[in-house]
Amino acid sequence: MTVTQQKDGAIVETVTLTIDGIETTVPKGTLVIRAAERMGIAIPRFCDHPLLEPAGACRQCLVEVEGQRKPMTSCTTTCTDGMVVKTQLTSPVAKKAQAGQMEFLLINHPLDCPICDKGGECPLQNQAMSAGRPDSRFVEEKRKYPTPLAISTQVLLDRERCVLCQRCTRFSDEIAGDPFIDLMERGAAEQIGVFSDTPFLDGDHAATNTAGDPFNSYYSGNTIQICPVGALTGSDYRFHSRPFDLVSTPSINEHDAGGDAIRVDHRRGSVMRRLSGEDSAVNEEWISDKTRFAFRYANGSDRLVYPRVRDEDGTLRETSWSEALTVAAEGLAAARDNGGVGVLTGGRVTVEDAYAYAKFARVALHTNDVDFRVRPHSAEETAFLADYAAGVSPNNGGVTYTDVEQAPAVLMVGLEAEEEAPSLFLRLRKGNRKHGLRLFSVQPFASPGVTKANGTLLPVVPGGEAELLTALAGDAIGPSPEAEQARSAVRTDGAIILVGERLAAVPGGLSAAALLADTTGARLAWVPRRAGDRGAVDAGCLPTLLPGARPVSDLSGRVQLASYWGVDSLPSAPGRDTAEMLVAAATGQLAGLVVGGVDPGDLPDPAAAEQAMDAVGFLVSLELRDGWVPQHANVVLPVAPVVEKAGSFLNWEGRLRIFDTVLSTGAMADARVLNSIADEMGIALGTGDPRRIRAELAGLPAHEVRPTPPSYPAAELPKPGAGQAVLASWHHLLDLGSLQDNAEFLAGTARPAVVRLSAATAAEIGAQDGAQVTISTERGAITLPLRISAMPDRVVWLPTNSAGSTVRRTLGTDAGAVVSIRTDGGARHAADGAGHGDGAGRSTGDGAGHGARHAQSTEEDQ
Repeated sequence: MTVTQQKDGAIVETVTLTIDGIETTVPKGTLVIRAAERMGIAIPRFCDHPLLEPAGACRQCLVEVEGQRKPMTSCTTTCTDGMVVKTQLTSPVAKKAQAGQMEFLLINHPLDCPICDKGGECPLQNQAMSAGRPDSRFVEEKRKYPTPLAISTQVLLDRERCVLCQRCTRFSDEIAGDPFIDLMERGAAEQIGVFSDTPFLDGDHAATNTAGDPFNSYYSGNTIQICPVGALTGSDYRFHSRPFDLVSTPSINEHDAGGDAIRVDHRRGSVMRRLSGEDSAVNEEWISDKTRFAFRYANGSDRLVYPRVRDEDGTLRETSWSEALTVAAEGLAAARDNGGVGVLTGGRVTVEDAYAYAKFARVALHTNDVDFRVRPHSAEETAFLADYAAGVSPNNGGVTYTDVEQAPAVLMVGLEAEEEAPSLFLRLRKGNRKHGLRLFSVQPFASPGVTKANGTLLPVVPGGEAELLTALAGDAIGPSPEAEQARSAVRTDGAIILVGERLAAVPGGLSAAALLADTTGARLAWVPRRAGDRGAVDAGCLPTLLPGARPVSDLSGRVQLASYWGVDSLPSAPGRDTAEMLVAAATGQLAGLVVGGVDPGDLPDPAAAEQAMDAVGFLVSLELRDGWVPQHANVVLPVAPVVEKAGSFLNWEGRLRIFDTVLSTGAMADARVLNSIADEMGIALGTGDPRRIRAELAGLPAHEVRPTPPSYPAAELPKPGAGQAVLASWHHLLDLGSLQDNAEFLAGTARPAVVRLSAATAAEIGAQDGAQVTISTERGAITLPLRISAMPDRVVWLPTNSAGSTVRRTLGTDAGAVVSIRTDGGARHAADGAGHGDGAGRSTGDGAGHGARHAQSTEEDQ
């Protein structure tokens, strides 16, 4: 009999059934296998996965159900009221059925456990011991295939090991939306393969047509992890270690602002692989391939090991920590007293490191010249972050992953989720599939991510986002049917507006988003691209914001914080942002810079940034690897990568994600290095221990004063003429970012760089699809193959930092600028193909293959 009960304020229908003689009550619709799990009863299974749709493919979870003629698969059978179920624990019928199915699965499975990467953590091994026969009755020849089949550069398939559970194909189709891997053939020839329009020709089961679409999904590594046998393996890990030789440590993804839980497996001081952790509130059980495979960046020959100081003759030499810290302290003190010192931090800093930079700037350098935004930014964004991001968390009403998944509608502006926030993209897609979420994306064309989430494009010329958002906030009919749909959807209770960091470069864009949220009641969330950006806001790495969301202009907040820190006073003048600091450094208004993990290529104009750092009187670089900044610094202080330190990140939700040290190498975190410099300056900074920093942050006195919400006008849209177009650009997830260095297998699955134009614009310059098109400015030019797309006329799109398309370095500009476009015979402009020097005699590799990494590669992947 169906009953109802109150649970968390909701009415839940329940059913009562008996499993192995024990009565239990579960929500209506629960699968038998889940009901058994709730009782602590483990039913063997291979195809079942709690985040995938039931398939009943492996038949291993058979149970006896009273009233049924034959055993039933518990992973596809829904609990009903009064049902009586017997598992293998109490039913000889179920036990025999499971043993028979196990024998069937092992008929063609090779006995190669000693060389299989799954050996030691294999569900098939475990269940063969618990539910299988002690010996095999199969004496015929087992099915064989050439092995392995490379379904991408990073995923390898051993087909003879496959038990056809279809976890991989279901994940690809249901979760990632990249169904390039699928079941092929029928009967005894059935196998997992790469989708191809060409039929498989393998009558003897020994040869297979392996031609097909490459499995270049951003999430393909998840299929390796959920494979219950050793059929799918990773190129990077294959034959490198055994699971029982590894030490596993939980950690957090450092590549983006998702805050994904991961597991780092290491052996003898080296990381061997990374897996997804389980966190139902954040990334569930999925991570992007970038998170999974890009972990070798700290192992290159350019890793900084010893400090360096520059002698009077200009020579940069290795030295001891004591000398380097003394030189840094004396140089910074002198620069502070003779023009001031600015502090630039990158997006890879932890919350603790960001707090140390912010505190060091105010207490040791007596300045508010500190900024984490090593990318296009604006004063409007500074005001927006202080009001709509600082201090926001799930505990005080901030938007969460669950909110996004269950929202009726999401409007996305200045954000390409699949490329910039991959775990968020998976929730958007899940929300659409499970709950009917309607996604609206404001951008020039419908990207693959928007298409896979069944999103609706609101096409816009770069720079026109503010005008569109303002129109959506008004009462007038929308400028298009799609805009009218968005205007209505964003007013639905529970609707969410997601804005990305790229909207900072659109005058009035963030103000219009805030206005739209205030007008409609929609919830607004800021989604940065780098792991450290959200924490840097709360930690005070902004020129107008102190730690704890205290405006620099607020006297009471300054006095309160000064008392908490035990200092007499704090600087009251608002600081300069990144762009202003670089101008001041170039013109001699700043005497020094502290640069923490920033590559000049990150900035809107890398050439100008390099000139500024050349011109500044005293430069201190806290860096992991060699590169342009360390080679031009007066003092270079090596710092630890994430894997070698403890700390935390704030993800885009504002959720604190704490991680411990994985490898103990003695390398010091940025916060500890800054603490040591302060000690040399006679200042007790107190940032030597991450636990102490977290306690200090948690103990900050409450502060209620909030800055005024931003209100900036939109700018007039540029009007390109013939042979010109407005530039649009964003990052590919897999690009030339330096945290992807040394990940050669991962690099092979990067999306190719192309230039996108509308059909009318392409016709205007006489270009056909696939032709070579050159985009140029006075600084340089980029030539790429054309892909004609449905987008506004006289708009051109390029990836920001991919092989052959380093937009900011080559063109000296960014999205929203007017550039020249032309078609030619494919000859690449000399400035683009030859590359640019990075100060170390190395090419930027703009025209080189994706796998060729260089010190100049930007940190924009963080």
